[in-house]
Amino acid sequence: MNLMMLLEMAASGFPDRVAVQNGADKLTYQELFQSAGGVAGVVSASDCGRLAMLDVSSLALPVGLFGSAWAGIPFVPLNYRLTAEELDALLAQIAPAYLVAEDERVEALAGFPHGSVVPRTGFLEQARAAEAPDPTWPMDPEDIAVLLFTSGTTGAPKAAVLRHKHLVSYILGSVEFGAAAETDAALVCVPPYHIAGIAAIASSIYSGRRIVQLPNFDAKAWLDLARAERVTNAFVVPTMLSRIIDVLEGAECADLPHLRALSYGGGKMPQPVIEKAMRLFPDADFTNAYGLTETSSTIAILGPDDHRAAAASEAPEVRRRIASVGRPLPSVEVQIRNDEGRVQPAGERGEIYVRGEQVSGEYLGQGSTVEPEGWFPTRDAGSMDAEGYLFLEGRADDVIVRGGENMSPGEIEDVLLEHEAVADSAVVGVPDEQWGEAVAAVVVTQPGQSVSVEELQEWVRARLRSSRMPQRVEFVDELPYNETGKLLRRKVREQLAEG
Repeated sequence: MNLMMLLEMAASGFPDRVAVQNGADKLTYQELFQSAGGVAGVVSASDCGRLAMLDVSSLALPVGLFGSAWAGIPFVPLNYRLTAEELDALLAQIAPAYLVAEDERVEALAGFPHGSVVPRTGFLEQARAAEAPDPTWPMDPEDIAVLLFTSGTTGAPKAAVLRHKHLVSYILGSVEFGAAAETDAALVCVPPYHIAGIAAIASSIYSGRRIVQLPNFDAKAWLDLARAERVTNAFVVPTMLSRIIDVLEGAECADLPHLRALSYGGGKMPQPVIEKAMRLFPDADFTNAYGLTETSSTIAILGPDDHRAAAASEAPEVRRRIASVGRPLPSVEVQIRNDEGRVQPAGERGEIYVRGEQVSGEYLGQGSTVEPEGWFPTRDAGSMDAEGYLFLEGRADDVIVRGGENMSPGEIEDVLLEHEAVADSAVVGVPDEQWGEAVAAVVVTQPGQSVSVEELQEWVRARLRSSRMPQRVEFVDELPYNETGKLLRRKVREQLAEG
């Protein structure tokens, strides 16, 4: 197994079809194949053990990803939003590296002690001009394909190890080769250092779909580009979809008749947001894709039929599934376990464990966290209903322990979001002398609306046990999310402590 298998098949099947475009610049499948070979020759001659990329999405991203696979070295996309100190700490872990950087950053990296630094423009020119070596590449499935540093929302980032067997098995198990029409186009706006960005490239290439890159997300720019390029498929994180809906305020529909499939994931999607989106994009099939970096992307899907059935149902147990992440892929097993490691029955909360060929659970220099039987502890909390629908309830570490009672922040947040005046909410535990921890809620109100602390407290108390009622409620303009849509509860706690 090697990622280059996917590109080789696509280049052989539809060589003249556009594979990826960024603005006016583009590469056909054959040109992408040749450029990947050119990169493989250049990087192999550099004696660097990794190809790293410090840049927004550009044509250099797929060229670097497949060029690394051809050369048999790991590809390492880096977070371009990091400080110089944070970046240096990551680069030290992957040295010596062949670092491709945004042209404007190269001068600041002139003293780079961890390998070679080349500007993106020069990298692409060299890739396009270089003669590709013989089309042979390593086929050991255990070779490392990609190193992805985790977001570091609860601690220092660490590099998740994704081997070729993990990524290829995910693609082969979830994508049909050549299924896309030549007119199909996928709008990719997630950062390249996120697993969704890597998966979007691999899946689009294997299906034969044209990739349209939006390097920096802006809701209006997203809509304009989707219309101009007649985009048929797109993936967004919840915060992106919420901003797109804000731009469409007052419109009856999004005016995107070509958009057939809109997928989302990367964080919890508030039910009011997805319900508004389904009204604004009536021609689109919605899919909620849940996955982790350590699982090579998606492990569970709430498909279009599930969305429509939940939206149309009067039964509470069916309607609530629109807020779920659906059911596991056929190639993946999921268990919910309690603190003692026992598998929980339907409806009971616990930690989510997954098992399957695409699951890595390994970190550079730290080994694997996968159990001998193949189960990976995700550290996500959740539950499954009787029909196998998986519901996320935040991180397992986010549990609030009040007087010995464990509480899920997600459960309380869901109730707050049902209030017509609440646009977003975050619930965390704060120190309390009597109970150990107290429930605190931070709330963003809908534009033009207001609500009192007492009203929200009574709202929660009437729908959950009184112990789950927030003792403290604060109002803010917006909640802290990272660029992939994950709520930064650590920041919420810090803000409450400062307050």
